[in-house]
Amino acid sequence: MIINSANLSSLFVSLQASFNIGLTVKETFWQHIATEMPSTTSENIYHELGEFPDLREWLGDRHIKRLSAKGYSIVNKKFEATIGIAKDKLEDDQYQIFSKRFEMMGHAVATHPDKLVYGLLPEGFNSPGFDGQNFFDTDHPVGDEETGIQSVSNMQAGSGAPWFLIDDTRPIKPMIWQKRKDYKLTAMTKDDDESVFMRDEFRYGVDARVNTGFAIWQLAFGSKADLTITNFDAAMTQMGSLKSDQGRPLGVMPNKLICGISNRAAAKKVVDNARLANGEDNHNYKAVEVVVVPWLA
Repeated sequence: MIINSANLSSLFVSLQASFNIGLTVKETFWQHIATEMPSTTSENIYHELGEFPDLREWLGDRHIKRLSAKGYSIVNKKFEATIGIAKDKLEDDQYQIFSKRFEMMGHAVATHPDKLVYGLLPEGFNSPGFDGQNFFDTDHPVGDEETGIQSVSNMQAGSGAPWFLIDDTRPIKPMIWQKRKDYKLTAMTKDDDESVFMRDEFRYGVDARVNTGFAIWQLAFGSKADLTITNFDAAMTQMGSLKSDQGRPLGVMPNKLICGISNRAAAKKVVDNARLANGEDNHNYKAVEVVVVPWLA
């Protein structure tokens, strides 16, 4: 290969095509539990994520719900991946071996939201959400001065691999996938680029500014207890009984059971078997969709 600007441009087009092939993965998982939110600054501050707005009969003046000054902040982070190719290898026509590496880079980009979102989800047992409590906790404060404050749970304690019930039917899901700058592949191939001049090396890299965080705890239930019919029923009942600060039902209806590969068999047994071991009908048959996520234990 003759190293000139035209050939390098053609090479970048070829490598970009390989990168794009890697982006087309069969399935990603973050959409089950996270809402994508745009970002235009270094961080987004989300106010009153736990308040479910509702209509009331208009009697007298409007009842104004003002956003509090307190907010939940998600700070954008920078991520990158870079590949270096020796100039000699391009001159010796070995560049074709790099196409699969760029496919893998594209695959890494496509699955990066999964890794971040499901990397954070289990941390919800130890990391606070918008109300200052751990996202999965037994002591979420619910109520106001009129109704009184009560502690509400969205978790089951245990020592096993976690599993989660999710209601993803609302405009905002239990988590947020925040994007400040989308993933972009760029190249350093000019003669006066530092890496080319000093090391005779071309560099290709992808970078982005993104992050994830917790949103509405009422739409998620986390358990480290055994995934059994009894524990599943208790989790479903707890989510379905949730009420707003004003005491009205929230109408939460879990529709996804999220788990890792270690809980796959138990999840299928609880939800996907039409009959129980004793031959009786399974009252949980197809009650929710089982989603087995490779990024969870």
